[in-house]
Amino acid sequence: MRTVRMRILATLLVLAAVGVGGWQLLPSRQNQDRTITVGTTDAVTSLDPAGAYDAGSWALYSNVFQSLMTFEAGGVTPVPDAAESCGWAGDGLRTYRCELREGLTFPSGRTMTAEDVKFSFDRVKRINSDVGPASLLDTLSSVRASGRTVTFRLSSPDATFPLKVATGAAAIVDREKYPAGELRTGTSVDGTGPYTLSGYSEGKQAQLDPNPRYKGAVDGTGSPVELRYYSDANALGDAWNDRRIDVATRTLPPRVLAGLNAADTDQRVSEADSSEVRNLYLNTRASSPLHDARVRKAMAWLVDREKLAATVYKGTVDPLYSLIPTGITGHTTSFFDAYPKQSTAKARALLQNAGISLPVRFTYGYATGRGSGAEEAEEIKQQLEASGLFKVDVKGYEWTDFQKRWAGGKLDAYAVGWVADFPDPDTYGGPLVGTKGTMNTGYSDKTVDRLITASQQYADRAQATRDFRDMQEAVARDVPLIPLWQAKEYVVTTEDVGGGQYLSDGTGVFRLWSLGWI
Repeated sequence: MRTVRMRILATLLVLAAVGVGGWQLLPSRQNQDRTITVGTTDAVTSLDPAGAYDAGSWALYSNVFQSLMTFEAGGVTPVPDAAESCGWAGDGLRTYRCELREGLTFPSGRTMTAEDVKFSFDRVKRINSDVGPASLLDTLSSVRASGRTVTFRLSSPDATFPLKVATGAAAIVDREKYPAGELRTGTSVDGTGPYTLSGYSEGKQAQLDPNPRYKGAVDGTGSPVELRYYSDANALGDAWNDRRIDVATRTLPPRVLAGLNAADTDQRVSEADSSEVRNLYLNTRASSPLHDARVRKAMAWLVDREKLAATVYKGTVDPLYSLIPTGITGHTTSFFDAYPKQSTAKARALLQNAGISLPVRFTYGYATGRGSGAEEAEEIKQQLEASGLFKVDVKGYEWTDFQKRWAGGKLDAYAVGWVADFPDPDTYGGPLVGTKGTMNTGYSDKTVDRLITASQQYADRAQATRDFRDMQEAVARDVPLIPLWQAKEYVVTTEDVGGGQYLSDGTGVFRLWSLGWI
């Protein structure tokens, strides 16, 4: 997803105040009508599920829409939500069938039908938004609705399809409220999720109220929630320090994260390993100065991830040397193997042998107001320019403008965080380096595409390990991206709010209903 939450294997470390029992971390049923305020720097690209493929938008979708399947907290296998049941039809992972749950109703009072499900999938592919999730459904050939039965026919075996059915790309909308061929505008949402969107101000706040009509995997919705969107990490940090919010997540500035202390009695801190990553994507098109793979390899020889993690992020992230992060099936150290140590000499030799004029000048874009993008960009610029081989023009853009620029191939390099769509290594394959991937670097390699498709045929995902290894070796060879770091997961709440440890667990689901007053 987009920038984009997966934590397959991480052990949750809950740092509670001294003397507070573990049972008190769970919310009670008292004071459920009292609103909990949650702060984040994640932005919402679109309220229409066909128009967004990013963490901020999908976090909202998790609460106001339903998909046929979902993930329980800490789970890696999808469970029914809007569906009563789902399963393979038995023809080699090519036909997937779901029975819709009875009694689901949209805000208008109309009952959800299988036709609404078909409509929702079809319109994502038909609209095919530049910043939408259509690429996630690339193996979906057709959808058929009959009664309460929805049948998906795939173009090739895809063991990950049930996982994709549990994502924001599969959010079910009311076919009478959403146009079939274009995105819906305005601030209204018609879904059947655990919450209803009762108020929305773009870039400022979203008011969510428990949906009394909800039927699904969630056992009871929580308190009303106000999501507050902050323009940058420092603004979020200030709001937390001043206690203008009850919960802070994604993304507090490194200075605040580094100062979190388990001994503080006025807060609860959840820290866990995460599979969120950040990569520097490189434009491989002929129009870009980074078109030649030798230029991109030279950059890979110069990037110092350890320094980036230690200085800009103050040790709150870990250096990353692969496409698939640590802790996930198929992880390797392909970039460390290929570029084990920073070397200006090796970078210079590559460029000189290619007959490329020096320094290589290129543009570097980042999204303003999202974490430490500006500081990170400046650090990487200094690292590259210190070699004398590159000249980097750095510029920040508002999030929506930034997405459009990278989707349109207007940037030579751009740093983007990636929050996994679902708990499987496939989420780092097609979307990031596939020919039709959402990161739109212009990169296309037949071997990589073949390996992505081959990896999807195994129901036992461990059998795909060799394909993922070979794919990462190819990516390190061609360098359409440079892995930078792997995040840790932090959620901070006031001492009277419980459930923060379940809010975001890497399955792509943002569980606002887990929060409650203690």
